Formats: sequence, C-alpha cells, structure tokens
Amino acid sequence: MKATILHNPRCSKSREALALLNEAGADVTVIEYLKTPPSAEELARLYAKGGLSPRDGLRKAEAEAKVLADADDATVLAAMAAHPILIERPLVETPNGVVIGRPPEAVRSIL
Repeated sequence: MKATILHNPRCSKSREALALLNEAGADVTVIEYLKTPPSAEELARLYAKGGLSPRDGLRKAEAEAKVLADADDATVLAAMAAHPILIERPLVETPNGVVIGRPPEAVRSIL
C-alpha cells in the first residue's frame, strides 16, 4: 500500500506514525512539510478526502493560529501554506483516506 506522510522528524507523534506505516509494510513517501510546504489547494484536497475541515488541521497552539480564530477556510489554508508550522502533524494519506496522526494510532484506520 502506498502512503504519504507530511512529516516533521523533530515531532515524536510524527515519528511514531511513520514507524506504524513502516511496520505495516507501506510504501511511504515522506514529505518534510516544513521544508517543502504543500499548497493551499493540496491541503484542501487532503482535508476533503479525510472529511476534515481546514480548522481541524490547524495547529491551534501556534501563536500565528490565534489571529485565524474567525477566518474562513480559504484564509486558514492560505496561512497554512505560507506558514507550514500551522499544519497539524502528521498528516497521512493512503488510498483508504486521510487522517491526522494524533494519536499516531489513528493511522491504523486508513491502512
């Protein structure tokens, strides 16, 4: 099974999700999203596939997220594309769907 993970190697949850994918034998494409941020359009596609809203994927603990409290989806997506630290990680896609790997075990639902 193919899988793609928007990954931050410094994040323990992201490392755990990647380990779960590898243990499951997935053919994993790793995208270090802080170095190679996805576009707003790609984020919109991923969230739609996972039945998630852009706000579900917003890392709310970041200071930059606070100004987005009343923003519409397009504004949230644009901010996440411009400032990828705002993307909740890890974001995992397989042919079975898309999940935010928090907790990492959530990845099992799309394997």
